[in-house]
Amino acid sequence: MDTLPEWSDVLSATRILDGIAHRTPVLTCRTLDHLTGAHVFLKCENFQRTGSFKFRGAFTAVRSLDAKQRRHGVITHSSGNFAQALALAARLEGITATVIMPEDSTPAKLRASRGYGARVILCKPVQASRVEATRREQQKSGATFVDSHDDARIIAGQGTAVFELVEQIQSTEATRDHRSASPLDVVLAPVGGGGLLAGTAIAAKHLCPALRVIGCEPSAADDAFRSLQEGRRIVDFVPRTIADGLRTPLGEMNFAVIRSLVDEIITVSEAEIVGAMRWAWERLKVIIEPSSAVALAPLLARTSRFQGDRVGVVLSGGNVDLDPFFATMPGPYP
Repeated sequence: MDTLPEWSDVLSATRILDGIAHRTPVLTCRTLDHLTGAHVFLKCENFQRTGSFKFRGAFTAVRSLDAKQRRHGVITHSSGNFAQALALAARLEGITATVIMPEDSTPAKLRASRGYGARVILCKPVQASRVEATRREQQKSGATFVDSHDDARIIAGQGTAVFELVEQIQSTEATRDHRSASPLDVVLAPVGGGGLLAGTAIAAKHLCPALRVIGCEPSAADDAFRSLQEGRRIVDFVPRTIADGLRTPLGEMNFAVIRSLVDEIITVSEAEIVGAMRWAWERLKVIIEPSSAVALAPLLARTSRFQGDRVGVVLSGGNVDLDPFFATMPGPYP
């Protein structure tokens, strides 16, 4: 395992992303505050380039490549969000990108990955098939493999979201002249492969040492929860969750960071995930995907758990397949 990323790596990623990644907005909602008894700050990475936080890590990694690596391009396997992010990062840097995607990937994510310029190759929807297809294509092309989560550069890039969140809260409260003793008491982030949660923990614990970092995970894909409970990384499992972005096994490097810095993993049911996604659409008027709703679900399902806390929530993405919804609409349109 390579050297674990540190705060200095997050700072470096912040400089790399300056002027490239969007500085996504932070939303508050009085209704949500009233429901929970907390003061909630929603970091809207659904408004990030490619529709998710993944662009932060992808561009950080691609920018670090040397001239020889750039000539051969990059390759990865992904269920969709990282595929899009790597495709755009590669296009911005003028290099080629190949992405291996499960054949059951969301159609919208397949279209977007191709739209950003990636060469997309489909494989069976199991981890072994993704890894084998990637290995075959990498041998043919000599492309550099960029892991979607288990990479120090990726983790550092993802940590910039919470770095921004803390800065934005402090800046807003300074202008209102009532700066809090601590910008946040708790931060909630979804966990699949663990890149976002690991990066969040590194940044959050440096900026606010007393802050509680909580990972949020589907009960039907709870490998991170069980890994922390058992003290070993669990990779042999079959995820059965609507949160397609969180079906990836927990990375080795990420587990080491999470085990050291994350205070707790909370699991949520499929019904709670769908309920949180619907609540965000109806009440916040923003589109978030199921994986993103996983971090909002604990607030809505356990309304008294965070009473009195200042809570940051990373809304990780908004890439939803709207084809089934629009298929119910009458047509044709003008």
